[in-house]
Amino acid sequence: MGEMDDILKEFLVESYEGIDRLDRNLVELERNPGSREILDSIFRTLHTIKGTSGFLGLQKLSSVAHVGESLLSRLRTQELALDRDITDGLLSMIDAVREMLSSVESTMENDGDRDYSALVETLTRLQSSASSDSEAHAAPSTETLPLWFSEESPAEDTRGDARAPGVGDSTIRVDVSLLDNLMNLVGELVLARNELARFTSRIQDPAFAASTQKLNLVTSELQEVAMKSRLEPVSKILISFPRVVREVGNACGKKIRLEMEGEDTELDRSIIEAIKDPLAHVVRNCADHGIELPEVRRERGKPEEGVLRICAYHEGGHVNIEISDDGAGIDLARIREKVVERGIMTLDEVEQLSDRATLDLVFLPGFSTAQKVTRVSGRGVGMDVVRTNIERIGGSVDLHSQLGRGTGLRIKIPLTLAIIPALMVSSEGLKYAIPQVHLVELVRLKETGDGRRIEKIHDIPVIRLRNRLLPVLDLRHVLADRWRVGLHPDREGRPLNLMVLEIEHRRLGLVVDAIHDSEEIVVKPLGHHLACTVFSGATILGDGRVALILDVLGIAQRGNMLQEERNEAEKEEDPTPDPSTLEQKAVLVFTSLAGTRMAIPLSRVTRLERLRGDLIEPSGGRSVVQYRGRIMPLASVSEVLGEPPTDLSRALEIQVIVVENEHGATGLVVDHILDIVEQSYVLEAKKPRFGIDGRAIIQGKVTDFLSVDQILQAMSVG
Repeated sequence: MGEMDDILKEFLVESYEGIDRLDRNLVELERNPGSREILDSIFRTLHTIKGTSGFLGLQKLSSVAHVGESLLSRLRTQELALDRDITDGLLSMIDAVREMLSSVESTMENDGDRDYSALVETLTRLQSSASSDSEAHAAPSTETLPLWFSEESPAEDTRGDARAPGVGDSTIRVDVSLLDNLMNLVGELVLARNELARFTSRIQDPAFAASTQKLNLVTSELQEVAMKSRLEPVSKILISFPRVVREVGNACGKKIRLEMEGEDTELDRSIIEAIKDPLAHVVRNCADHGIELPEVRRERGKPEEGVLRICAYHEGGHVNIEISDDGAGIDLARIREKVVERGIMTLDEVEQLSDRATLDLVFLPGFSTAQKVTRVSGRGVGMDVVRTNIERIGGSVDLHSQLGRGTGLRIKIPLTLAIIPALMVSSEGLKYAIPQVHLVELVRLKETGDGRRIEKIHDIPVIRLRNRLLPVLDLRHVLADRWRVGLHPDREGRPLNLMVLEIEHRRLGLVVDAIHDSEEIVVKPLGHHLACTVFSGATILGDGRVALILDVLGIAQRGNMLQEERNEAEKEEDPTPDPSTLEQKAVLVFTSLAGTRMAIPLSRVTRLERLRGDLIEPSGGRSVVQYRGRIMPLASVSEVLGEPPTDLSRALEIQVIVVENEHGATGLVVDHILDIVEQSYVLEAKKPRFGIDGRAIIQGKVTDFLSVDQILQAMSVG
């Protein structure tokens, strides 16, 4: 039975993949009934399921598939025209096939005890709807030979050389548990590598250092391959949505067109499973609540057919999934009315809410503005679960709406939860990890000056940073479960280590005792009995100690740092911004080795590093350094711009700005990194020269803007 079990498992895997495709293809065929390509694809998939199930003795499954295949055959010969009844019948047949596959999976023997005679009768009746004339003129060969028989390719000619490998020869199926085990082992290897790296700096042995470096390189590549092996396209989720939208539209009497983009965007399989249900709920809500009825859309000057769009794309180490519709939008007045009606807030409190804060109320548990409960939605269960599930995996949800124009929801989620880059910090002698995805910048505040004075705005501790008010928390108080109490008394009169973090497009400052190096950490989940809002997991450090991973979102929510009141406080306390000014942009300001004041957009900066001069090696006439398991070329900004050359290897320490393009990372060597500035500016490029995009006034001083693209292009050509 072992061999037969393997055959059944292979059949189930392939059949489930085919069934998922059939759902989507049938909906597409209904919209484009003249597509021969889609119809042929549906027919071939069902024919394969029918044939294999008959071979395996699954007679009920084979019979139902055979009736569906016969109906499709009449569609292919154009004896029948596809309509809603036929589409519904075929979709019901697919559901039946899926049920029988589930029975086979659970028993590994039979296809269940359910009676499908009514379905077979319906499908048979749909076949007989062809005109009698068509039946009378049907070619005899069509009745005696299946249509697919004459269309199959001729037998392969075996007289020549061995055939070239096909697509099936380049792939294999691997059990998910095996991939999970591989990922765990790679995580342990990463921890061992980190531990070994701690000893490398203490042992002055070139052979040992070379072996360690090679191990580091292999581990990094193995980690990358292992993580890629767990990636799956987001289409695995999206493939079922066309049918969901169709069924909701039919149930509600609406015309809805679904448009999808970025279906090949890949995510870790654990993330895929976590967002499957939340996305389905949002799509159903858009179709049920968002899109209006055809007659209502017609009265409002809109096309009768509403549009629901789903777009997935990579951005900054995350995946964004945007779901939007061109429907009625969310009525903020209705939200405020329901909040007061349910006693959640008073009328005075509601009137003080901004539009954004009002819109966020739809995520309250049990909240709904639906006029009536339908079988699809309206019970107030769902949107709070959507946000909770997304935030549980380190993601965020951003909702926006315009009355009469439509609603959009953007979900931002990490690529993986297994191994992430993190910055190590310490508080009262213990180390903690903060995921770098939330990190904006690090600020060292001196012990004097107004820039370090803690103020209170609406009972929120804030600090003034570059003429903007930033809410702050002290990690010591966070760990002691004390919120909104300013700084710890021991910090008075001392410099502050401030981490500027961003959550849901809002920023907060976290004061820590010390900031250490960044590391790639292996995330270990906490047990349910240890779950709390401050920590999201744990990791093992190179010295074998355990470090807890801070949950930045949980800290911000616990400290009430995501309230709209903070934005209002910024507007009231910062009189300097002019409404006519341009959008503020973050730039990194530095000086070249020749002393020229320069800047580049912060969005082009991957990392800032300090490297020892003795680590620099010559290679191909250039200076290179071994960096994070790879060879990174170094470019002196001064030398590239034609200024006097500098021998980098003679320096005790160099400051490097790491930038990246499609060819990899490059280190730009500078003299001194001055500051990260966020301000509006106008780039003047009246006399551009190589390596310089232009100049602007930054912090009241004329500053040259380095052309990163030209520098990297010159490096690749040279």
